[in-house]
Amino acid sequence: MFNQEKKSAEKIINIGKRLYQRNLVVASSGNISLKLSGRKILITGAQTQLGDLQFSDIVKVDISNNKTENQTTPSSELPLHSLVYKNFKTKVVLHCHPPLVNGYFAVNQKLEALSFETRFYLGDVPVVKQDTPTVTNPDEVIEALKLSNIVVLKNHGVIAMADDFLKALALIETLEEAVKTAVVAKIFNKEKVKNFNPEIKKNQTKESQQEYPMLSKGHIEAIVDLVNQDDFIAKKGKELDLTVELAIKLSDSDKAYKFIWDQGKIKELQFDAEAPFIISASADIWKEVFLGHLDPFVAVTQGKMSLDGQLGQLSKWYVPFSRLFEIFKQVKFKESE
Repeated sequence: MFNQEKKSAEKIINIGKRLYQRNLVVASSGNISLKLSGRKILITGAQTQLGDLQFSDIVKVDISNNKTENQTTPSSELPLHSLVYKNFKTKVVLHCHPPLVNGYFAVNQKLEALSFETRFYLGDVPVVKQDTPTVTNPDEVIEALKLSNIVVLKNHGVIAMADDFLKALALIETLEEAVKTAVVAKIFNKEKVKNFNPEIKKNQTKESQQEYPMLSKGHIEAIVDLVNQDDFIAKKGKELDLTVELAIKLSDSDKAYKFIWDQGKIKELQFDAEAPFIISASADIWKEVFLGHLDPFVAVTQGKMSLDGQLGQLSKWYVPFSRLFEIFKQVKFKESE
């Protein structure tokens, strides 16, 4: 191996050890990959033990034709890893079998979120049904990864993608911990554990009947009108001194809107991104946000949306902003004019 590839292989070996030490893989379960330059990746070989990887267990593959550059057979999940890199600008992929996650989702379809951390970093984790030991319908997984950087493969573990292995591992550990919390809560209280909901009212304002082009002036103005009619945002905004300038922006475009908040009311809407906090994303991501499929806080922590400004400063207004995201869903929109 060349020096750079050797360093990349060492990263795979090290993360394999950490997965094993944290009981997230056993025996020859799980697989790991890392993106090299161009169309090349490194991926662990079939039937290798992630806790005891050797350099010879790691295969270099050209994902444009799935040809390998040594004699080791790549993991049977190569088609899934390959498709992830073809659809996302991610740099690493982890697939492992966390025991609590597997057990929990064997009997549940939805994660019971019992803490702010779970809501903030994971949100609604997608669950994709699996009928075989190897993922045979990776397109469903790809669609789920558009909404979350971590996806549960029912009866088969999880897959996580990120810019580096520590971020991907953090998602997996956070999910395992969230499941552990839900299980412990169930022990303490035999009744069904309900999702933690920090006072976010679901419905107080009526839906807009008119349909607007997405991110058009009319679309945003309709949202502002509903926000300023909302008693819950007004109350919480005053309690929490929601006074801030916040802009949203369409990536690779000059289209931007700046909301000037004062004590929980949007006093002015301007059409620029000159603000201390700017949230930007592609049209595809904004669509999922407006549909209510993607929580912007989760999208920022997972890198699907970018934020100029400190997320911690915005998080003190988590409750009124979460209500704002509910209001997004109440304005009908279409994707193009």
